[in-house]
Amino acid sequence: MELNVLSITGKETGRKVVLDDAIFAIAPNDHAIYLDVKQYLAANRQGTHKAKERNEVSGSTRKIKRQKGTGGARAGGLRNPLFRHGGRIFGPVPRDYDFKLNKKVKKLARKSALAYKAKENAILVVEDFQLEVPKTKEFLKIQENLNLGNKKSLLVLNEPNKNIYLSSRNLPGSKVVTVSELNTYDIMNASALLFVESSLGKLQEIL
Repeated sequence: MELNVLSITGKETGRKVVLDDAIFAIAPNDHAIYLDVKQYLAANRQGTHKAKERNEVSGSTRKIKRQKGTGGARAGGLRNPLFRHGGRIFGPVPRDYDFKLNKKVKKLARKSALAYKAKENAILVVEDFQLEVPKTKEFLKIQENLNLGNKKSLLVLNEPNKNIYLSSRNLPGSKVVTVSELNTYDIMNASALLFVESSLGKLQEIL
C-alpha cells in the first residue's frame, strides 16, 4: 500500500511511502485488540477504593444484649454489619487491576488496529517538521491544512518533541505520541492517524 507524503500545508510533496503489508495488510484479530485494550484500561485504574469492614469502624465491642430470650436475632457489638453505621461485609479494598498479557498478543493487537485504520483510509503521512516555539495556533493550522480539524487525531513522532507536544496538549481531540509509546487503545480511539515520515521506518523495526 502506497501513500503520498504531505507537507504541513496539506499539499503533496511528490514523494511516496510504502506501508509494510506485514503490518498494515494483515487479517485483524479482534480478540487480541479486545485483550490489549482491556489491559490498557485496567492498568490505568487507580484501584484506591476502600470501605471499612467490621474491625475498622468505630464503636464498642461490648455485647449489646443477651444471647437468648429477646425474641430477636443474636447480636454482638455495635460494629455488626447488619446495624446502621456497622462495618461493610466484603467491601472493596485497594487492589491492582493490571494483568499480564504476552508480548506477541500485544504486538498482534497493534498490527490489527493499524490494519483497520489502513482499510478505513484513515492514515496520513506528513513530512518531518519542527515548531520553533510552542504555539497551539500553529499546530491547529497544520491540522486544518490536513483536514483534521474536527477529527480525533493521533500524531506519531519518531522521537519526543517538546514544542509539538506543548502545542497540542490543549486541544481535546488531538494527541501526540512517539512510536515507542504507540498502543492499541490510542490507535482505535483516533479517527485519523498521522505519521511523520521518519516514524514509519522505526515502526516497522518495532513490529
